Amino acid sequence: MEGFSVRRFGYAVVAFTGVLLVGTIGFRLIVGEGWVASFYRSIVTTTLTGLDSSPRGPAAELLTVLLLLAGVALFLFIAGAISQLIAHGVLEDAVGQRRKRRVIDRMTGHTIICGFGRVGRRAATEFIATGEPFVVIDITPESVAAAESMGAAVIDGDGTEDADLEAAGLSRARSLVASADSDEINLFITLSARAARPDLFIVARASDESAARKLRLAGANRVVEPYSAAGLNIANLVLKPQVAAFLDVVSTASGDELRFEEIEVPETCGASGRSIRELRVRDETGAMVVAIRKSDGTFDATPSPDAIFEVGDVVIGAGTPDELARLEELFARREARVG
Repeated sequence: MEGFSVRRFGYAVVAFTGVLLVGTIGFRLIVGEGWVASFYRSIVTTTLTGLDSSPRGPAAELLTVLLLLAGVALFLFIAGAISQLIAHGVLEDAVGQRRKRRVIDRMTGHTIICGFGRVGRRAATEFIATGEPFVVIDITPESVAAAESMGAAVIDGDGTEDADLEAAGLSRARSLVASADSDEINLFITLSARAARPDLFIVARASDESAARKLRLAGANRVVEPYSAAGLNIANLVLKPQVAAFLDVVSTASGDELRFEEIEVPETCGASGRSIRELRVRDETGAMVVAIRKSDGTFDATPSPDAIFEVGDVVIGAGTPDELARLEELFARREARVG
C-alpha cells in the first residue's frame, strides 16, 4: 500500500519497546523503585497517560522528560500508521485475501483461466452464465481488477509459475484455459500445466497456425485461433447471415431460446445399448439429438431414430435450458438419480 511500510512500522514498535526498557532500567537505578514499579512508571510516562507521582531528583525528572518526548514521537507515528491501515483497508484486504484463499481451496472440478484479456474475459462470461466454477490467474493490475469486478476468484500471479498454478487448485481442476496475449506465455503455461497434470484438459489461444502447432505439441487438447475464427465468422455473416445468426444464438450460454450441450453416456446410466427411438428422447425431454460423437472420435452428424447409444459416446443435444436439463437427467448415472 502506498505510504505505508510494514518494515518502518516494525521498527517503530521495536523502538517503543526499547524506550520502555530504558525507562524501566533508568527509574530502577535512579529512583530505586522495584522493577514492577519502575516498569509501571515507564509505561504511564511513555504512553502519556500521566504520572503516578512526581519523580524525585533532577536525574529522574530529566529521564521523565526524555521518555515523554520519545513517547510522543513514537506514539504519534504508531497511531498514524494504525489509522492509515484502517483508512486504506489493509486489514480488510488481508481478511478478504484469506477468504478468497479458502474459497479456492474448496473448489474442485473447476477451470483455471490464465490470462484475463479479451479472450479470457469472454470465456469467463460464458462460465458465469452456466455456473461453471473458475479461477483467474493474471499479474496485470487492470486484469486483476476486471476479474474481481466480475466476482471471480483471482490469483495475482503468473500462470507459468508452478506455485501460482497450484495456488489456483491445479491438482483439483477439470480444465485450464491458456488465454494470454502472448504465444510464448501460453506455450509455457501449457507445458507447466501438462507436466503437473497429464490428465488435464487444456485449451490454448494461438495467434497463427505455427503457434497452434507448437501448442499442440506442448500438450494442448484444443487450440483456438481468434483471428482465424473472426475471419470465418465475418465470411459467414456475409455469405450465410441467417446461419451465422443461428449459430451465435445456440453457441452462447446466455441464450434462453436454444442451446447446444454435450453429454457423455456413462456405463451405469441405463441408456447405453438403447436407441433414440426406444428412449423416446424428444417426447421425454423436448430436446433434439443433433449429433453423436463415437468413442473413436468420429461423428454421426445426422443420427437416425434407430441410432444406438454406446458407453463413451458424447451426445450433442439442442434445446432450451430446461429441455437440456431433462436430457442430462436421461443420461445421468443411476446412483446420481437415486441421490
